[in-house]
Amino acid sequence: MKIDFNFVEQFEDRHISPSEADVPAMLEAIGVSSIDELIDKTIPENIRLKSPLNLPPALSEVDYLKKMKQIASKNKVFKSYIGQGYYNVTLPNVILRNVLENPGWYTQYTPYQAEIAQGRLQALLNFQTSVIDLTGMEIANASLLDEATAAAEAMFMQYSVRKNKAANTFFVSENIFPQTIDVIRTRSESYGIELIVGDFNNIELNENLFGALVQYPAANGEVTEFQELADKLHAQNMTLGVVADIMSLALLTPPGEWGADVVVGSTQRLGIPMGFGGPHAAYFATKEKYKRNIPGRIIGVTIDATGKYALRMALQTREQHIRRDKASSNICTAQALLAIMAGFYTVYHGPKGIKNIASRIHGTTLVLAKALENLGYTITNKSFFDTLTVEVGDLLEPIHADALNSEINLRYDKLGTIGISIDETTDKADLEALIKVFAKIKGQGNNEIVISELAEDLQTCIPETLQRTSEYLTHPVFNSYHSEHEMLRYIKSLEAKDLSLCHSMIPLGSCTMKLNATTEMIPLTWPEIGNIHPFAPTDQTNGYMQLFDELNQWLCEITGFKRMSFQPNSGAQGEYTGLMVIRAYHQANGEQQRNVALIPASAHGTNPASASMAGMKIVVIKSDEKGNIDVEDLRAQAEKHKENLSCLMVTYPSTYGVFEESIVEMCDIIHKNGGQVYMDGANMNAQVGFTSPGFIGADVCHLNLHKTFCIPHGGGGPGMGPIGVASHLIDFLPGHPIVELEGSHSISSVAAAPWGSASILGISHGYIAMMGAEGLTNATRFAILNANYIKARLEKHYTVLYSGANNTCAHEMILDCRSFKTVGIEVTDIAKRLMDYGFHAPTVSFPVAGTLMIEPTESESKPELDRFCDALLSIRKEIQAIEDGGDKVNNPLKNAPHTAQNIASSGWDRSYTREEAAFPLDYIRDNKFWPSVGRVNDSYGDRTLICACPPIEEYMDTES
Repeated sequence: MKIDFNFVEQFEDRHISPSEADVPAMLEAIGVSSIDELIDKTIPENIRLKSPLNLPPALSEVDYLKKMKQIASKNKVFKSYIGQGYYNVTLPNVILRNVLENPGWYTQYTPYQAEIAQGRLQALLNFQTSVIDLTGMEIANASLLDEATAAAEAMFMQYSVRKNKAANTFFVSENIFPQTIDVIRTRSESYGIELIVGDFNNIELNENLFGALVQYPAANGEVTEFQELADKLHAQNMTLGVVADIMSLALLTPPGEWGADVVVGSTQRLGIPMGFGGPHAAYFATKEKYKRNIPGRIIGVTIDATGKYALRMALQTREQHIRRDKASSNICTAQALLAIMAGFYTVYHGPKGIKNIASRIHGTTLVLAKALENLGYTITNKSFFDTLTVEVGDLLEPIHADALNSEINLRYDKLGTIGISIDETTDKADLEALIKVFAKIKGQGNNEIVISELAEDLQTCIPETLQRTSEYLTHPVFNSYHSEHEMLRYIKSLEAKDLSLCHSMIPLGSCTMKLNATTEMIPLTWPEIGNIHPFAPTDQTNGYMQLFDELNQWLCEITGFKRMSFQPNSGAQGEYTGLMVIRAYHQANGEQQRNVALIPASAHGTNPASASMAGMKIVVIKSDEKGNIDVEDLRAQAEKHKENLSCLMVTYPSTYGVFEESIVEMCDIIHKNGGQVYMDGANMNAQVGFTSPGFIGADVCHLNLHKTFCIPHGGGGPGMGPIGVASHLIDFLPGHPIVELEGSHSISSVAAAPWGSASILGISHGYIAMMGAEGLTNATRFAILNANYIKARLEKHYTVLYSGANNTCAHEMILDCRSFKTVGIEVTDIAKRLMDYGFHAPTVSFPVAGTLMIEPTESESKPELDRFCDALLSIRKEIQAIEDGGDKVNNPLKNAPHTAQNIASSGWDRSYTREEAAFPLDYIRDNKFWPSVGRVNDSYGDRTLICACPPIEEYMDTES
């Protein structure tokens, strides 16, 4: 035996699943002699990179964690009292271990296939119910990206429902967090909405005003009465939006009880680590009469085919794909995983626990206020929940210095005031250390301050009219699982109802559900990553700065761009940001009239929705009979609109899964007519290492880090959509009102935090660092190999809708199922039947109605690909049986999915056997995933819209 001390196990071999022994059989099925031949037939020569990627050598998993620990150690975890929407929290370990660190929760896809997503749908319904109860509103959605973008969505909803359609002025209280105002400013600009930022006491109610937005409690901590303002606005047919701290609403009168029309905020306080800015789930709650104006996703109660209680996404499902530029929002990825965690936090603590936490926060703040006033300081806000504004005058600098020496971060104002925000983690020792800083500057550092004495006979400073008297979280779900054992079982009971990557491949075209490696995920919950405030001093965040710098360099090398902005915290936000950057570039060149966006008919639905949000006029470009963009139509439209042309939005490879040969020509056409090329990065998984947006000729591109670069989908979010830009657009990348970012002509913010959902960027950093240049390129090779292998196995039995010039596909392909309509089989029937085979359906009816778009990714092995193909081939035989005269109504497809309750029932009246229903192929017997409900009734759910946990009696009714 001889030991090779130089051997390093390659992460690439763990990430890419097809084995060396499997490749020859796959190539033979495709009809090529090598992967290189397949690539040559698939990726056009004229867009191929001339040299390999220049990236650092690949690290092993062990070495990467060592590197990441070194990076994380450069962050300083000070005690933060900065507040401004971000607070230290205590995440219950039962949720930390069994949700956040559990691939059974973080690898799920958005719950479009409701029958195999009942667990997370229930968890999201819990979240919605929590929000409805705490805000006092009538309906809530299943989360938005962050507080600032939720506020911007509130403004747009108020704009959309305005009675006076000529009104275009919106009032924003000056006492709202500055990052929120900045994001609202970005959104208002493209819609032509005039913002007035000022004192709400001096608001002028004229015919141009359609609504107002205030914060409760305000940014300075003041708890203010807004009933009179709400009444005045309503008397003039105007609306009031409120940004509310959800934890405070356990003690404060909820906005829904004093006249708010829409209430938004962050649920970060409900157990979600700060993570240098995210991800955190925002909430959005409003009146039921505005239910069709709510952005994002709503979870609703319905019934299944047997009348049993079931859940599904209601009303807004895939709204962008239906309404496109008329959609109320471009939101595609929200923050489902974080909303689920926040919902579990309220379930675990219940109403008493939540009130105890809020009371402790408020009580600690009262003690601090009393101590500071005893020391001679003036508290400028006399009513507060958790935040004090302390007048310190010329003592600000010495207090600042001593606080830093004590590893304490406060919020400092140039006018001689200091902001202090208390949170649920602030204990007696923290309070003593904090008070000691202020006492020392007053020369009383040696005097003993007895916290217990200050805490006696505390009287709340919240006005009696604003003290909450109504109940909340009364549903049994919030009053049943307060021991860890019960909570653990509840979490696991919901997890068991959901199909995730733990069970089988999720072959979704355009969504790239690939391996989210454990090593990539591990640093996420380190305190040096999770417990950093996004507005912490820069010398405390050197670790994050190194991570951003390295990721910026690597992604620029991969994309061919010069700079990345990590601020957009979803792919759709990346689209919007890229378009706003292009808009600013044209304006800086004195070409404000350039507002026409050319968008292919095949585009992802968020493309036209994003263009509409950016204030652009949309011109649709035709597709030819092969699914390619019609170049002559593009040329004609570009020339027709050359004076006003802003950009082309193009996805590459196309949404049809094809590398279009004319992409360089298309870019040239746009540039010759004065426009910019925006590339949608949804399909980067087929580009990396072989070509790049910058090399092809694009000027800006967003990257779905939750697709190509391995951030998990989390059941519908988190996502990250950073944008890369060519050198001439760098100065226009988003800025931030609190943290200084580069850019002499920066657009205002698109997200609340300067680097978006910063904590999850480490996942993509780890993926690139461990794959290296060769590994990333091989990932592209195998993504294309796997897709073409599936194509080869299925194309004799299903029609493959589009192929490239050499009859290959890129990383995804489309099966045309429209011909099955002749025997009554819809593509939805195939999707539901796949559940009986243990698979999540491919993307249904996008980009073409009546089709399935399949993307296997490089992370799936040949045996798994074969199981999936076997399932689709078996389903094709089932369809053939109907075509040959079988029952068109009572068949395995129309009755799918089949639950265990169906199979075990005594009254089996189907035209096929129980075995055919539940175990159509042998492999299923050993690994059966049972859908927890039968086919859901969508129309029933929309007719009887219920978006909160119904009374327990209704559960009993549907179970009986």
